[in-house]
Amino acid sequence: MSGALVEAPPAADARAQGVPAREAEPATRVRGYWGNVWQRLRYDYATLFFLFVILLIVASAVFAPLLSPFDPNKASMAHRLKPLFYHDNILGTDEQGRDILSRILYGGRTSLLMGIVPVVAATFVGGLFGVVAGYAGGRLNTIIMRSMDVFFAFPSVLLAVAISGSLGGGMVNQLITLTVVLTPPLCRVAETSASQIRSMDFVDAARASGASTVSILLHHVLVNVVSPVLVYASTLVSASILLASGLSFLGLGVSPPTPDWGLMLSTLREAIYVRPIVCAMPGVAILLTSIAFNLVSDGLRQAMDVKA
Repeated sequence: MSGALVEAPPAADARAQGVPAREAEPATRVRGYWGNVWQRLRYDYATLFFLFVILLIVASAVFAPLLSPFDPNKASMAHRLKPLFYHDNILGTDEQGRDILSRILYGGRTSLLMGIVPVVAATFVGGLFGVVAGYAGGRLNTIIMRSMDVFFAFPSVLLAVAISGSLGGGMVNQLITLTVVLTPPLCRVAETSASQIRSMDFVDAARASGASTVSILLHHVLVNVVSPVLVYASTLVSASILLASGLSFLGLGVSPPTPDWGLMLSTLREAIYVRPIVCAMPGVAILLTSIAFNLVSDGLRQAMDVKA
């Protein structure tokens, strides 16, 4: 037998000398995709500020009955077109003596409804058609996307005016009009993303493993299409608010005396040389809301960009 010395393992040598062995370090928890998105958003103070502004606008619309100093539809011909800070009318009165602040608060309900509901509906419908067209390809892709291209032949404003004019005014018809106008671009975004994803290795591996088409769409394609579709949909909220306000301004939206920012601009335009600041208040509300939604969507796009 050889007389060579066998070197003891480090842990055994440490125990022999009475030194406790070093414990294994705990595994570092890796954040998922949405965890990384939130980590980026929490340090984007500009996006968080304008998100807070949006929450204030939404809260003011929801709690309009508690915040409004007057009935938004109560007219007074003796108090027509009063200036800012006239007694209790902080933002003045309109051409029928109704309180501008109260009508802006209540009008936020209609304008936000017209901005959010059509985008949600168009995201669902356009995303569904886009994912199916992008994954299926071939003739089905051609049928769906060429049908959507018909709507791209017209500017969105003219298309909205044409559809709204044929359907007539009213809140329901306006929601249908905006949904139809916003569906094609969302379908295009979803189709482009799905077409890129269907040829990736993990989708091929899912097919080889025997996964069904529905399972692949739900667990592999859809989860990767959600990010670009949501980012693009967030940019359409402000566009939907502007389109809805434009239709109301032209008389194709909600019917008076329902408070609506676009309708308020339409009725106040004749008094713009008498009380220009008072007449501009609904426009200021539209401007602030649109800017807030645009800047939040920009921050969301940067946070959800995996290359950033």
